[in-house]
Amino acid sequence: MSLIHATALVDPKAQIAPNVSIGPYSVIGAEVCIDAGTEIGPHVCIQGRTRIGRDNRIHAFCSLGGVPQDKKYAGEPTELHIGDRNTIREYCTLNLGTVQDAGVTRLGNDNWIMAYVHLAHDCQVGNHTVFANSAQLAGHVHVGDWAILGGYTGVHQFVHIGEHVMTGISSVVTQDVPPFVLLAGSPAVPHGINAEGLRRRGFDSARIAVLREAYRKLYRQGLALQEALGALMALQREHADSHDDLARLLSFLAGSKRGIVRP
Repeated sequence: MSLIHATALVDPKAQIAPNVSIGPYSVIGAEVCIDAGTEIGPHVCIQGRTRIGRDNRIHAFCSLGGVPQDKKYAGEPTELHIGDRNTIREYCTLNLGTVQDAGVTRLGNDNWIMAYVHLAHDCQVGNHTVFANSAQLAGHVHVGDWAILGGYTGVHQFVHIGEHVMTGISSVVTQDVPPFVLLAGSPAVPHGINAEGLRRRGFDSARIAVLREAYRKLYRQGLALQEALGALMALQREHADSHDDLARLLSFLAGSKRGIVRP
């Protein structure tokens, strides 16, 4: 049985699974679907075609599924999808997608989203990420698994951030960030690989050493991008144990449309 506070306003058409709790003065729209075990705090507004998975914790004063902050939006039936086991702290805003992109804004599973974070229309966020307070994503941004965005990080529209990236406080990210990179500044520039984060996720010293060498080839040897790609492919052939790590890096570089961050 769902636990809905007497002051909450829940549209009778909303799909609310058993064991969902909804706090005082929260408002749930007609097209919202919330799966079992999710807890909605007080004063939360969830609207639009929003799908929320299992066992999420959504804290006070969040706004989920609001219309995109995009002047081209004309009421199209776009969506917001939130996965399972996410923590979304106070005053976060996650908007619907637009028909100019996939039409869906997505937040994956097991993410830790701190207060005042903004995910604009059509953002695609993976799993196990951490967004510190007031991290802000403009429209169409992609963020890979295990990325960590420091407090007050701002990310320009259409930027892609790879897996295991970490940004420093108040970073301004205007170009794509390859996987495994540590960066900071305004504009943000790379400062090596996210070695400590990789250790915490079980990367051994040998894997990290290969990624350090990959970083040197990409950023420290004065190579043009195409030359660096060739050097990285040669490194991949030399280190079979790191083949998958380097494959992710090469795939990201090949697919970058905004260009990658540079020192």
